[in-house]
Amino acid sequence: MRELADEILVKPTGKNLEILDSFFEVAKTQNWVSPSNVLEIQKEYDNLKEELKQPLDVRPRKVGKLEETIPVRQQKILEILKEKGRAQVWELKQIFPEISKRTLRRDFGNLLNQGSIERIGERNETFYQIKEDRL
Repeated sequence: MRELADEILVKPTGKNLEILDSFFEVAKTQNWVSPSNVLEIQKEYDNLKEELKQPLDVRPRKVGKLEETIPVRQQKILEILKEKGRAQVWELKQIFPEISKRTLRRDFGNLLNQGSIERIGERNETFYQIKEDRL
């Protein structure tokens, strides 16, 4: 039963949640679990069903400057690159000690995909700098 519940919860739909609710009813009538616990769980799943019925909040994307659409940390990375000219991941790790190298690499990857910066070199000799047309 647990495997089926896990499978249902991967993509919760109204019908799947009704199936899950019927399993809760069986568990309650068979005294497999405390009725009060089942009622509490059923209440939460009812809330989830109501959320699924509501339309998604779709907002149009704002068009503006690049710096206004990127996270604050990536804006700080761009500022550092403007000041220093170029930098490596380990240098930014010293500036952001609470952020992992992997997260900083992802930030660089996002900035690369946006066309804000360029990568120079490979492996330990990789530097990042702002693209010349962005200066």
